[in-house]
Order: sequence, then structure tokens, then C-alpha cells
Amino acid sequence: MSRKDAPHPGEVARSNEATRSSEAGTSNAPTAADEGAGISLSPSNIEQLDFAKGAGLLPVVVQHAGTGAVLMLGYMNGEALRETFSRRHVVFFSRSKQRLWEKGESSGHFLELAGIRTDCDRDALLVTAWPRGPVCHVGTATCFGNDPVTAAERLAFLGTLENVIARRVTEQPEGSYTARLFAQGPKRIAQKVGEEGLEVALAALVETDEKLIGESADLLFHLLVMLKSRSLPLERVVAELQARHARPQG
Repeated sequence: MSRKDAPHPGEVARSNEATRSSEAGTSNAPTAADEGAGISLSPSNIEQLDFAKGAGLLPVVVQHAGTGAVLMLGYMNGEALRETFSRRHVVFFSRSKQRLWEKGESSGHFLELAGIRTDCDRDALLVTAWPRGPVCHVGTATCFGNDPVTAAERLAFLGTLENVIARRVTEQPEGSYTARLFAQGPKRIAQKVGEEGLEVALAALVETDEKLIGESADLLFHLLVMLKSRSLPLERVVAELQARHARPQG
């Protein structure tokens, strides 16, 4: 993978989940099967929420829709929640300003709404969103700092890389190794995957751990390019692994 193709730290991962999450505002009202469990929220079932418990406000945990990182904590009243659905940007009720506050209204660093879920007691919300810039007012990616705090967040970089590859293919920037390789077609891409796979195997036998890690990174990158050439998202591969794991063991 060329250093020129390495993603900028501020680039936001987007996966196929973005398409599905756009349907967040069309969920049905809770059913009997949902009792005792969190559900997707829509404007039609806001009245199911228990605003009274928090004196008219619900705590809101905001999570990155791509990486899963916890971005911030805020509060919403009924009006803020309705405005969030209407604007498709996350809107809070500011306890200090005593008014509605759209995240990013002054900085431009909006939180694009992906979905909203309520917890089992209907008195707290989980919002998934796509951040348009640093979330914290001090300039960090989240209000809890820049560093990934879970293994899942660190692994989510593969989703970021997948989207960087897609942009390189679409935009064809000058000097891009990714764009040049993609233009050479599936046969050349498959050849590179084979070469990198062999280099990983050899490194596992006779090279240092650092060399094995480097060769493994090359293999993962070229595998993502090959999947892109077949219009296959990485999540299809993950889904297959999950399905295999769920099968009864013989």
C-alpha cells in the first residue's frame, strides 16, 4: 500500500450501514416482543419514552455509526428529539443555554443522524451518527479523546480503509497506487493478492514479527482492493464468518 494512499486521520469511515441506517425514521411502534428490550425509535413512537423520570430530559449517548466509538453525552427533550429527526442532524437541549442546541451550529462539525434506539426502560437514548469533523470543542475526535478505547474501534479502521479505497477508485488522484492497481483490472489485482499471500506465509516461517505484520497489512489492503473490484463489501466476509461461528459444532 502506498503511503500516499494512507487515509487522513480526519477521514470518516462510511460502510454499507449508512444506507441501511437512513431508514431509521421509519421504524414501527414497539410491539409486545420488544417489552424489556431496546428498540429503534421513530417520530411515531416518541410518546413511548419516559421523559418524566429525568424532569423532561433524556440522557443521550452518541456513538460513531462507522467505528462504534462513543463520541459524547448530551440531553434531549421531546422537541430536541423531533428536531433531530426533522433536520437529520443531532439536536440537544442545552442545560446551560436553556435552549435547543444543534451540534455544530457554530463550528460546522455536525453530527449526521444514522439512527436512534431507546434502552429497555425507555429513559435513555443511543444515537448513532456520522461526525462532520472533531466532536469535542477542544478539537479531539470524541469528547473522551482521540485514542481508540476498545479493540472493536481499532479493528474498525478496516472499514475506514475500505472507504479510502473506494474514493481513490472514484476520484483517480494523481500518483495513487490504489487507482493505478484498480485500473489494471481483476487479473493483476488477483495476482497481487497471491503474491502478498505467499509473502505472508514465508514471513511466518523465517522473518521477524514486525516483517510478518507488515506483510499481513499488505495482504489485507490488496484483499480489500480485490473485493472492491467485485463490488463486494468487507461486511459480507464478516457476515460469512459470523454465520459459520453460529452453526452448531459437529
